[in-house]
Amino acid sequence: MYQYRRRLTREVPFGPILLGGYQPIRVESMTNTHTMDTAATVEQCRRLYEAGCEIIRLTVPTEKDAENLRNIRDQLRADGIDTPLVADIHFSARAALKAVEFVENIRINPGNYAAGQKFSSNGYTEDEYLQELEHVRQEFLPLVAKARLNGVSMRIGTNHGSLSDRTVSRYGNSPEGMVEAALEFARFCEEVGYHDILFSMKSSNVRVMIQAYRLLVQKGDAELLHAYPLHLGVTEAGDGDEGRVKSAMGIGALLEDGLGDTIRVSLTEDPVHEVPVGFAIVKKYNEFHLVKGDRGHLPLKHVVESRNKKTVNHLFTSGPQPFNPFSYKRRIAVQFSIAGLVVGGDNVPRVETEVHASLSEFESALQEVLQRLAPEKPHDAIRSEFASVRVNTSADIERLDDLIVYLGNAGRSLVASTSDVSLAIRLLDKVSKVRLDIIEGEQLGKDFLKHLGHDHAGILELCFLHEHAGPSVPAEVLAHLAEKLHKQGVERLLFSIITDNTVFAYRRLVQAFKARSLDYPLVVRFRGESSERLESLIGSSVQTGSLFCDGIGDILALHTRLSVDDEVNLAFNILQGARIRMSKTEFISCPGCGRTYFELEKATAAIKERTAHLKGLKIGIMGCIVNGPGEMADADFGYVGAGKNRISLYVGRECVEENISELDAVDRLIGLIKERGKWVDQV
Repeated sequence: MYQYRRRLTREVPFGPILLGGYQPIRVESMTNTHTMDTAATVEQCRRLYEAGCEIIRLTVPTEKDAENLRNIRDQLRADGIDTPLVADIHFSARAALKAVEFVENIRINPGNYAAGQKFSSNGYTEDEYLQELEHVRQEFLPLVAKARLNGVSMRIGTNHGSLSDRTVSRYGNSPEGMVEAALEFARFCEEVGYHDILFSMKSSNVRVMIQAYRLLVQKGDAELLHAYPLHLGVTEAGDGDEGRVKSAMGIGALLEDGLGDTIRVSLTEDPVHEVPVGFAIVKKYNEFHLVKGDRGHLPLKHVVESRNKKTVNHLFTSGPQPFNPFSYKRRIAVQFSIAGLVVGGDNVPRVETEVHASLSEFESALQEVLQRLAPEKPHDAIRSEFASVRVNTSADIERLDDLIVYLGNAGRSLVASTSDVSLAIRLLDKVSKVRLDIIEGEQLGKDFLKHLGHDHAGILELCFLHEHAGPSVPAEVLAHLAEKLHKQGVERLLFSIITDNTVFAYRRLVQAFKARSLDYPLVVRFRGESSERLESLIGSSVQTGSLFCDGIGDILALHTRLSVDDEVNLAFNILQGARIRMSKTEFISCPGCGRTYFELEKATAAIKERTAHLKGLKIGIMGCIVNGPGEMADADFGYVGAGKNRISLYVGRECVEENISELDAVDRLIGLIKERGKWVDQV
């Protein structure tokens, strides 16, 4: 919970490589060509190989596709490409039994393997439940036997959107249902002594995905014979920055927990684009293993003990915790107003960004403030709600006064930061919030602490700059100060930390506050030094998005080297990815595969162009039925492939129009949104 240590898992073979154990975290992708098109599939595999992709997955909807894997494999091996191949199976046990002959790994979906998906809400009696489970077992065990005979490993890959009706009838469409579906198949495997397995728990909802993996680890490590590897991914993440942010948040949150042995970033783009994003996400953790002598793993003694049936590996549940890892509940802080915006309570988190230009360069600072606050834009436009300027000298305060006068009413959204206590006292009567950077609590002095008891126009944020102190110091110092100020009756305070280890530092801070019954709001701060755009996106998303997914944070404050517009959009993308603040349309779009028979990327672009202004609306865009209706439960409207150039439209999980021509489908989707009263005209 409070430091990085990777979970040690069983090593599982993937052809020429191994996965899990002390192996690096692998990066994989999936083709979106039709598997019967040998030339196109081989070409795309070659491009993925050249991009560095370590594992390539291909969809196998039928026995004919499975048989053609032989030709694809033989051509790739003849070309000197030995990248492990994975056959992706839904529904068809017969396709799986053929595909396992030609690949290094086979993925089965326990929600629909050897079962027809009805997506019905009919209940199951206990006898009906057990009867269907036994039927699935009888269909599945021949595949297990053949996989073992061929030296093929298996991924038991649960999707939030495609749980069986049987599972949903007992557990709902929930993380608990996802975990139980996977464990049923793992029990079948262990029953016959087959252990070359790994798991995935994918969802388009980042919070659900994180909770499901954590729950699987807790339950699996308590019940199963081995700690099996994990394949991480956010399914239907979308495209562009939004898809990269959601993927980094979900995958990164779990990697920070020490979970994960291979990842796939699912983008509605050319699959080759997924590979560099994947490597950017795992870079930190793979480098950590190379530098650290213990490679970040749990000590062997702990691993051995945790494998003992009598000893449950409480990876997240030992001792009091700052949050519940298995279900979402927001940390509720005391609320108060800053520049007319209520912070804390159950109000949406606010967005603050830092002005890079110095106040000594007044014109540059002014232009940057105007760009961040964008006072000329409509009230509901995406923009920074607070712009922070740095104050280092008394002369800076004079320039700040000029800036406030120039901005007029917009000047209320101007906040200031300083490391000078005397300047902080003066600033409290000029701006709505002052961030005071501290290294040690003693630097504030008794006079300053008393001064906080006075009435001021501004609110103070105490920010610990964590540079050389131990990992627990920021939480200890801030909690000590907060407790002292609370006893003085000072309520209008915020707290934050600037550190390289944002996730762990804030977990410690929340726990320290919780132990003292303190409910001050928290500003989640991230300072990114990378000049690489992708690294900035990923670092910000992992280190701050993970916290908001766990209910921690009342203001998100970014300081990166991104452009102003990119930085502001990134902040709102992170909050939307955590499902805590919906500022625009949410697109749940899959990356496509050989089951997709319409132009997915083109359709996604057309839908986004016409609906991106529908704030808070969730639209699912799916290549096929496999995850469609299930993921539609998390969307307001769905656009799902139904065959060659044919589309079906959904409202939630209900199919309302079937087999529409692709040429008319986007117009019909817009019409459906209007009919259901969810449309607003674009301003």
